[in-house]
Amino acid sequence: MTAAEKTEAAARTEGGRKRAVDLLARAETQELLAAWEALAEQPVVQPMRGPETGLVMVRGRIGGGGAPFNLGEVTVTRATVRLASGSVGHAQALGTDREKARLSAIFDALWQEEATKGFVEERLLSPIARRIADDNNRKAEETAATRVDFFTMVRGED
Repeated sequence: MTAAEKTEAAARTEGGRKRAVDLLARAETQELLAAWEALAEQPVVQPMRGPETGLVMVRGRIGGGGAPFNLGEVTVTRATVRLASGSVGHAQALGTDREKARLSAIFDALWQEEATKGFVEERLLSPIARRIADDNNRKAEETAATRVDFFTMVRGED
């Protein structure tokens, strides 16, 4: 495998992991608990950091592209775990739900292992992605129902 192929493979893996971590951050605690209960064999988990709750400064931009400014602080809970196999998982989630952060970190670590990656994708990440897409479609339909089209009538010249 050439260096370029290795770089491309790493980019695909990181892009996939970014997707997985993004979906885990948006997961609901019930979804994570259901997947945890469905595991054939629950792994031995060693906490490395947290779960711990703190504040993160949220920055915004005027008009989406202007100068950045501090919008305010949000509560975030993070966790890092190591499985007995050596895989390390990280998670961050808005709010103070420590169990959600812990389980998200565990599923991040499980996603990195070939033996359990398919389970995490099928039982957890795909349903979360479908739920988010359905929510977005529902919001778009609700918004479209309130849409008003404006037009200008041209007045004839006398």
